[in-house]
Amino acid sequence: MDDEVVQRVFQEGGRDYFQQLAPSSSSYSSILQSLPLHVSFDHGYYLLVKAVQELREKKEGLVTVGIGGPSGSGKTSLAEKVASVLGCTVISMENYHDGVDDGNDLDLIDFSTLIQNLEDLMKGKDMLMPVFDFQEKRRIGSKTVKSSSCGVVIIDGTYALHSKLRSLLDIRVAVVGGVHFSLLSKVRYDIGDSCSLDYLIDSIFPLFRKHIEPDLHHAQIRINNSFVSSFREPIYKLKCKSEQSPAGHSAYSFHGNEAQSENFIEMYLRPPSASEEARINDWIKVRQSGIRYYLSLGDQRIVDKNYIIRPKAEFEVGRMTLGGLLALGYTVVVSYKRASSSVSNGNVSISLEMIDTLGETFMVLRGTDRKVVGAEASRMGISGPWITKSYLEMILETQGVPRLNTPPPLSNTPSVGGQERVIGAPKPIRVTPNLVKRLEDLSLPWTRSPTKSQMEPVLATWQFISSDHPHADSSVIDSSAFRDNLQLVPMPDSCDLDRGLLLSVQAIQALLENKGLPVIVGIGGPSGSGKTSLAHKMANIVGCEVISLESYYKSDQVKDFKYDDFSSLDLSLLSKNIHDIRNCRRTKVPLFDLETCTRSGFKELQVSEDCGVVIFEGVYALHPDIRKSLDLWIAVVGGVHSHLISRVQRDKNRVGCFMSQNEIMMTVFPMFQQYIEPHLVHAHLKIRNDFDPVLSPESSLFILKSNKQVAYKDILGILDPAKFCSSAQNFTDIYLRLPGTPSNGQLAESECIRVRMCEGRFALLIREPIREGNFIIQPKVDFDISISTVAGLLNLGYQAVAYIEASALIYQDGKILIEVDHLQDVPNPYIQIKGTNKDVVAAAGSSLSLDGSYTTKSYLQIILESLPAFERSSIGIHSHQATRLQQLVDFIQSQGSSSIAESSPRRGVSPMEVVIEDLQLRIRRLERWHTINTVLWTFLMSALVGYSLYQRKRQ
Repeated sequence: MDDEVVQRVFQEGGRDYFQQLAPSSSSYSSILQSLPLHVSFDHGYYLLVKAVQELREKKEGLVTVGIGGPSGSGKTSLAEKVASVLGCTVISMENYHDGVDDGNDLDLIDFSTLIQNLEDLMKGKDMLMPVFDFQEKRRIGSKTVKSSSCGVVIIDGTYALHSKLRSLLDIRVAVVGGVHFSLLSKVRYDIGDSCSLDYLIDSIFPLFRKHIEPDLHHAQIRINNSFVSSFREPIYKLKCKSEQSPAGHSAYSFHGNEAQSENFIEMYLRPPSASEEARINDWIKVRQSGIRYYLSLGDQRIVDKNYIIRPKAEFEVGRMTLGGLLALGYTVVVSYKRASSSVSNGNVSISLEMIDTLGETFMVLRGTDRKVVGAEASRMGISGPWITKSYLEMILETQGVPRLNTPPPLSNTPSVGGQERVIGAPKPIRVTPNLVKRLEDLSLPWTRSPTKSQMEPVLATWQFISSDHPHADSSVIDSSAFRDNLQLVPMPDSCDLDRGLLLSVQAIQALLENKGLPVIVGIGGPSGSGKTSLAHKMANIVGCEVISLESYYKSDQVKDFKYDDFSSLDLSLLSKNIHDIRNCRRTKVPLFDLETCTRSGFKELQVSEDCGVVIFEGVYALHPDIRKSLDLWIAVVGGVHSHLISRVQRDKNRVGCFMSQNEIMMTVFPMFQQYIEPHLVHAHLKIRNDFDPVLSPESSLFILKSNKQVAYKDILGILDPAKFCSSAQNFTDIYLRLPGTPSNGQLAESECIRVRMCEGRFALLIREPIREGNFIIQPKVDFDISISTVAGLLNLGYQAVAYIEASALIYQDGKILIEVDHLQDVPNPYIQIKGTNKDVVAAAGSSLSLDGSYTTKSYLQIILESLPAFERSSIGIHSHQATRLQQLVDFIQSQGSSSIAESSPRRGVSPMEVVIEDLQLRIRRLERWHTINTVLWTFLMSALVGYSLYQRKRQ
């Protein structure tokens, strides 16, 4: 599917295509209609990178890309992420302003200079790009862009797809959503249905419908960005009062780094329907810096102990947006000036912030790592007292909440109270396709349909109920017993991963406040759904311990690959550990070595004020025998679990065999629907993980690969000896391919699903990584699956067409990982340098003198090239290796089938249930045949009636 889309992008669009065709309106319309492509942000990023790479190979000269969209949609983020992979030049249209008015004003953009600069680059000439300073509100100079360094140029701006530029663009990308949609949803929620959507758009984004939206329909790739703000990579802050003036800030500088000064005006807008009560979470925050305006919805922060934790939640908007909000009835409740002087060492920044309304100066430490921020504060001898209130809260405490000048308008929609919420029955949370559920949604264009019909509050209110109802004649109520019997009321609807992370942390804080220590959390879900990632992100925010249920495996069960069998867990030890944690006693948690399939030892765990929360994560974390002892139940579905089902369905469609997602799931994940999903529907919080860890640029791992020999001492020389560690492992990669898949006669990695067997585990790779220059960009981690999933793929018709056996020596220091792989039947080992920072990986490769020896070929390609020419067919193995591959397949099928068969009797399935299930299956088949029969008879009778009327008319 992705390859076909990429082909259409660079074959049917772009300036070269316009030069070959006559400029007729009919041909132009057909181009647009042939690419009705709407994808997510992650998928759009992947498609854009692949399209640029293939177009660069197909044509000579410069490749130009235009990324357009409204303010706050995420187009700049997309341009920066693509540039980080492709190493291309990004030209921001903000530098081509002629004036200092609103940035979205079309008349203030110097198109003639921009067009001239692009034409110069296309002709191989260097060009001077203007530089605009928004603080000084004028052009301050120019920057030279050399044509020799520009193989790809990205134009980023609101009007990047304007008709004056479209003829110069090879690839046109439109990005909508982000804060653009969220602000519309927020305003619609605040003022009710008294105004139409078009009226709101014209008020908040007055230039959108007239000047911006028409250009977006000319895009070849259309991205709907649902991302708004996230705590995946939060900012940790420590704040205290400072007696020092900003002039004395140099005392806190890092190694001579100079302090930078900024001045802001921050204002908060109250909705027109607000009451006198200070509900600051419903207010809109606007920050002005020069002539730029940044907007965030609500007070999006979490307070844990002394730390203020905030997401990256500010987005730039135009001045007209602020004017539109004021015209709709929003009022500026609080405004103040913030003068900031900050200095940074790369990991932590220290700021002295003067707030004019408070008349005080505050010191703020910021960083992306909680421990690093705390350690820096200790190193500097700063011990507080720490302030966890926001500047807004401090101002309201001193001045009070401004009163409303006029009574709030009455809303046409009934108000929904936060105190009394209807608790619906548990719903299955299996991920389903995004279907249009309301008829009115069909009439709205894709460029302006808000992603949510109702605005969700930033801070949800968790409700509690008592598990034991007190008797009517009880005159004395034990407060401690009442606290112990408190239980959370489940959220009635599921949510996405970003909101689920926020709600999870808020639930933990509510439990700590209402029940006290300890709080025990369980996160359950199918393999590859994102349980472990969510658990560790929660732990980074809360500062707690994460325990995987894999630590409780029984050695005899794991040796038979029964990872997804509940009987594989040492339930007695798990229950003892939970009971000790519940009673705040020191306990010993097991450690399990997956390589040797044995318990390697224990680690002590003690609940304290610093670590009062413990998270258990695993497939069966919400099993009835476990969840009864937990305080918070979280279910996670989606992730690789859903992407694998979609991949199998796509492969089946390509070979002409249609299968529903439910049929695929029953085969590939046989344990899920019967033994896992029934436990998830009872969760307090249900999370749909729509995040694509395979496509997303957020999870990129940069890799350099070479077969040049490197000495061990040279590897040690570039790693930090204080953090150095090493390990060894053996792995086997099996490549599965569906027979009949269209190919060019050669086995390609993109046609296969790679399954890696390593240390008794199975990991999955369902998509070919991105290759750019010397780098291979792939996900940070492999995604674990069970042996029954691999057996299910084989039962669906996938065939094992190749395998690779290898051993690896791994050296790492926390920043980079160096892996030396010894492949079977390959004489020289390969060295791989891996890291999340592209520049650090490149520097490590240069230090090992690997420049000029890199390869981006996969190990499958390397093995195929070593085969004789007559064996380079769809089977990527030597003839003498076929026996070994067949043994692996037989082993997987036997172990996968036995795991399912042995699990079924322990669930107590009666013969009557089997008979009932068989009858239900037959009824569904009869109903399906009856529907088909009715349609055919209706069609036949219609044809007969039509033919008889035709004959009668002729007579």
